[in-house]
Amino acid sequence: MRTGIIFKAISGFYYVETENGTIECRARGRFRHEKITPLVGDIAAITVTGDGKGTLDDLLPRKNAFIRPPIANLDQLVIIASAVIPVSDPFLIDRMTAIAEYNSCGCVICVNKSDLIRGRELYDVYSRAGYHTIQTSAETGEGIPELAEAIKGKVSAFTGNSGVGKSSILNALEPGFHLDVGDVSRKLGRGRHTTRHVELFKLKNGAVVADTPGFSSFDTEQMELTAKEKLQHLFPEFKPYIGECRFLDCAHVKEHDCAVLQALGNREISESRHASYVRLYDQARQHSDWK
Repeated sequence: MRTGIIFKAISGFYYVETENGTIECRARGRFRHEKITPLVGDIAAITVTGDGKGTLDDLLPRKNAFIRPPIANLDQLVIIASAVIPVSDPFLIDRMTAIAEYNSCGCVICVNKSDLIRGRELYDVYSRAGYHTIQTSAETGEGIPELAEAIKGKVSAFTGNSGVGKSSILNALEPGFHLDVGDVSRKLGRGRHTTRHVELFKLKNGAVVADTPGFSSFDTEQMELTAKEKLQHLFPEFKPYIGECRFLDCAHVKEHDCAVLQALGNREISESRHASYVRLYDQARQHSDWK
């Protein structure tokens, strides 16, 4: 029996990367009976058969898993943003960072297209919030070495709204990489009801990366299931103030003697981040009330 990482999953076939190369596997029937779906990124135990192919026998415990895109065991999300057309909506970025925090997944924020506009406001917001934030330009190469170092030895998924330059960044990290991604996308299509193909790619520096759909297609169901009381813990810059409010059940929205609101007034927490928190809190509250 061997172990490896599922790098690709298509039509019931799982391509497991092992020390001895990639093995095409079929999952044992118990996965279907137990309603377990192996995901790209899963660490799998396999048995190699006589024809060089294999069977997927078991999955090792996951540290996290996403529904859309279907992927497991991410070390971090690399969120590509832009301060020039298209201008990234901070709420969409903040929803993504909250989903990452919910899944115990790190975040790197890339403020791309710095050759067109510096995007200093976006950079300041996320660096002050405690995220590794990098100004990048696929055109000039600014920030690319720092990004390459940030993903080295880790499994990262690149995401961002359409047009922010994901493919250009990936190509800058390793020339020619985006051509492979483009070929896969064209072959499998992007229909409204088509499940997006997810595949991991190994870069020469040891990084493993996955290209993903844009924000509009990324999983949000997990956020809807987050209790409103837990949402405060998904904003790292809130943590020094949690438990310091007058009321133990403080929502940090409009309460008196709220330490988070005081930090907001002192500009220790950005207005856009707090506005996103309030919006997500209201969504979580409505979901809880409906349940």
